[in-house]
Amino acid sequence: MKSLRTFICVLPLALTGCSTLASVNWSAAYPWNWFGSSIEMSENGVGKITASTPLNEPAINDALSGDYHLRSGMKTENGRIVRYFEALKETKLALVVNGENGAVSRIDVLDSDIATDKGVKIGTPFSAVFDKAFGNCVKGAGDDSTGVECKAPGSQHISYVFTGEWSGPEGLMPSDDTLKNWKLSKLVWRR
Repeated sequence: MKSLRTFICVLPLALTGCSTLASVNWSAAYPWNWFGSSIEMSENGVGKITASTPLNEPAINDALSGDYHLRSGMKTENGRIVRYFEALKETKLALVVNGENGAVSRIDVLDSDIATDKGVKIGTPFSAVFDKAFGNCVKGAGDDSTGVECKAPGSQHISYVFTGEWSGPEGLMPSDDTLKNWKLSKLVWRR
């Protein structure tokens, strides 16, 4: 009789719990995810997102281990229509995955928890990576027009976008003395 009462008391809790279990992020329960993000940018891509990852929501969500909320959209870039996915951590934009012809072509990282395999991440000062802009950096374009984009040392696919205070003429690069105080605002991976 006692086990029947327990069963009757537990049954409604179990049934109502089933509807909420679908929204639980089970990957966060893995022990290797307890102490922060395991996602890293390398020459191959960001985390498990690579040039061979299909440009669709299930594949990108799986490659990010379901740790982000995804939303999709389309935009024009250089006269072409580009599909993109934005990955949000809570309500903050963390990554933008761009692509064309069903393949990932560019990943912008804005999440300060994601670093390159060399340890460079959002907030890193320009002076910690570069001595000078010449030969390393160009004036940013498009969405990054207020910054300076620099090729990561020894990389074919990774670049850094630095932003900061500058009151010089629009369209010109700031001096190295000004850049040394700028901070990394975006990591960019391109196929």
